[in-house]
Amino acid sequence: MSAAVLALVPVVAATAPARAGDPPTVPEMTAHYGFNGRSGSIVDESGNGHTLRILSYQGGRVRAVAHGPGTALAFPGKCTRQVCPHVALQSGDSADLNPGDRDIAFGADVLLAPGQTSTGQNVVQKGYSNTSSQYKLQIDGTAGHPSCVLVDAYRPAIRMVRSSVTTADGVWHRVRCQRTGTRLEIYVDGVLRGRTPVPADLYVSNDLPLSIGAKGAYRDNDQFNGTLDNVWVRITR
Repeated sequence: MSAAVLALVPVVAATAPARAGDPPTVPEMTAHYGFNGRSGSIVDESGNGHTLRILSYQGGRVRAVAHGPGTALAFPGKCTRQVCPHVALQSGDSADLNPGDRDIAFGADVLLAPGQTSTGQNVVQKGYSNTSSQYKLQIDGTAGHPSCVLVDAYRPAIRMVRSSVTTADGVWHRVRCQRTGTRLEIYVDGVLRGRTPVPADLYVSNDLPLSIGAKGAYRDNDQFNGTLDNVWVRITR
């Protein structure tokens, strides 16, 4: 894997996402990425030091595109060839990004066209469902409904809630996953769009990095094929 170049490409700004349901202010954040830098690494704007590396496979790269007063990152588009460009953004391994059994919220602003959907596209995740514990936000299926996933470190069952509305319509949407006690909820543009119960002692902790835009930079990586902005994680202390 090699570091991809962060190319700055001037484009017409898309319509800004709804402001309802904004994540909390930066001092409360565990990690926050606004993608407004100009270098090959992506700084954690929460101040907690979870800098992202850009990892590339087969020439995959991200492009900085205008969004509101700043920039967002466009990921590789949908590809049906046998070998496709892929890219992921990954933090270092940090215990600060493990919620354990504490409350956690995480989300992103997403822009995805209807023709860019697939069986599953990862927006933000930490860990894997089949080998470790996990929290994840992804966009599911050709209809493009976002979903939130939690997997316990000691019990392998996948706990998932899927939004009742799509976000694959070519318009910016603000998506938030939120675990509060025994509830896992998903919000789209500040509106609750799904809820499921989870065990009070569900525990998420692993030594894997936070990964954005895909689960890694390799062939079968559940690549996100749209544009992301304002990716964040908040863990209750």
